[in-house]
Amino acid sequence: LYPQGSEEAKAFVLAFLKRSMPKRKDETIQDMLTRKAVVVKHYSKNKAKPKRKKTKGFTAKQRREMRLFEIEPEQQRYAIFLPLHELWKQYIRDLCHGLKPDAQPHMVQGKLLKADLHGAIVTVTKSKCPSYVGITGIILQEFKHVFKIITKEDKLKVVPKLNNVFSLELDGFISYIYGSKFQLRASERSAKKFKLKGTIDL
Repeated sequence: LYPQGSEEAKAFVLAFLKRSMPKRKDETIQDMLTRKAVVVKHYSKNKAKPKRKKTKGFTAKQRREMRLFEIEPEQQRYAIFLPLHELWKQYIRDLCHGLKPDAQPHMVQGKLLKADLHGAIVTVTKSKCPSYVGITGIILQEFKHVFKIITKEDKLKVVPKLNNVFSLELDGFISYIYGSKFQLRASERSAKKFKLKGTIDL
């Protein structure tokens, strides 16, 4: 260590400042030394922000193993789900502003295509598989490719959307759903734009 005020210490500080501030003139450095305080700026490197981990839900395999979507046999009774159907009817009336007689059919149809169908009573009116025709019941679950329907006979039917036409009636308004064009999850339908077509094949 050098004693304060020594020439060696001054020379060291002066050389250090010249290296640290090469663009400063000698006069400026000397002026800074006479103030007896030197502030050397330190630029810290920007630290990369840690990426937030997305919370993952259950996989399809885990949902199957946990039987999240299975309806227990003792719960497979038509009468249990009639209140759900009443709630669905009120939901559709509110959605379509009362289903008045002067309501435009295409407007009602457009809203039904995007509506939640859990609780609706539907009937299979056309099918490439004759055994499906005539099945009527309340929709308990809607998946991308199938409807799970509980019939008045307390039987749970899994009806594919593909190659089937479904009808539903509410306050005298009958709507037809072409399942082949309806293969979407309920959450996806609300954002999809459906095109109106004159005729659609099974």
